[in-house]
Amino acid sequence: MTQPPGWNSGYGGGGPLPPPVPSQYPSAGPVPPMPPPVMRPPTGPPGYPAPPPIPVMPPPYSGPGLPPPRRSSAGPVLAVVLVGVALLGIATVGVLAFTRSSQNSSSGGAGSPTSTTSTYPTSRSTTTTTTTTRTTTSTPRTTTKPPASSTPSGPQPVPRTADNPLFGVNGLPGTNCALSRWTTDPAGAERFFRSALPCLDAAWAPVLRAAKLPFFTPKLAFPEGANFASPCGAMQVGRMVAYYCGTNNTLYMPFSGLQTAQYGAHPGVYLALFAHEYGHHVQQLSGVMDAYVDQRYDAGQDSDAGLELSRRLELQAQCFSGMFLAATGGRGDVDANLVTEANTSQDRGDHNGPPRDHGTDDHTIAWWRQGYQKNSPAQCNTWRSSAADVS
Repeated sequence: MTQPPGWNSGYGGGGPLPPPVPSQYPSAGPVPPMPPPVMRPPTGPPGYPAPPPIPVMPPPYSGPGLPPPRRSSAGPVLAVVLVGVALLGIATVGVLAFTRSSQNSSSGGAGSPTSTTSTYPTSRSTTTTTTTTRTTTSTPRTTTKPPASSTPSGPQPVPRTADNPLFGVNGLPGTNCALSRWTTDPAGAERFFRSALPCLDAAWAPVLRAAKLPFFTPKLAFPEGANFASPCGAMQVGRMVAYYCGTNNTLYMPFSGLQTAQYGAHPGVYLALFAHEYGHHVQQLSGVMDAYVDQRYDAGQDSDAGLELSRRLELQAQCFSGMFLAATGGRGDVDANLVTEANTSQDRGDHNGPPRDHGTDDHTIAWWRQGYQKNSPAQCNTWRSSAADVS
């Protein structure tokens, strides 16, 4: 989710960055050089690290008008939508909305889904009935076996943030992309994004599997018109760039939201945006998203603590986008020009005042470059960073 260059954010954009956290926070210097090829991670994950310290952040508190937080598996359904929003006609990336379906009217949020379904495979409960006839009587006797317990099968998301298994494995392997040639029209943009999706899958699948987390490819949608519906609610194209809906695991890429009149025929810009949205899919698969949603709900969606959590989520997606360009840059169809276009268009911060849910331009730039230079999930662990580094 993006905002165009050239804006003064009013929140430190253009000023010096805060002191970096050692091996954790990058500087926003010149365009970084192309990284060396990255070796494919081993089939099994390396040792799982000890749980990290709790991130420094304001104490959470409940916001007004919100229903009580979920405390059991039988609780109401919760859904997430990550939306790219245009402010005064300028695109910003990722507004989060979530609610509890059983108390939808009290959440105060718009565009909330009414239901969600599990996207991970589970074994179904079964009831088997057998009939046995005794030879000594003429009356058949029917016995019913109790239903088998329903247990998940295969890897499952781990609903944790800072100590998620995703941050204990190696970075993205070097990946060759075969991209469709960009043309600035809806059909050309759709071809481009569809050609990029298998490349993102190839880069992220071995990382998630090494962490023993689930993996499946997301769906794509290319809506047209001023308004359209999704499982995450009604959407206004004029207010969004792109977004990921976790209810149906779909990346929505409306052409009218891409601001092609401003960015022109520079596919690196759109590839980085697409990789950012795919980063939210990675957060969903890993369980980071589930943990984040519960934490932000408990903190209060628009509280200082809740907005800080949103910035951690979005800046991590920025870092994941940089990781993808590191893994693909200089290989296949991702040449140095595309990398430069991506690198120089990351001033996507909060430009038009509250809510401060994405971070300053300095931080959106720096976290993208952190991912590009380090290509390591651990180096994108915004949940361990100080509050100053995700401001």
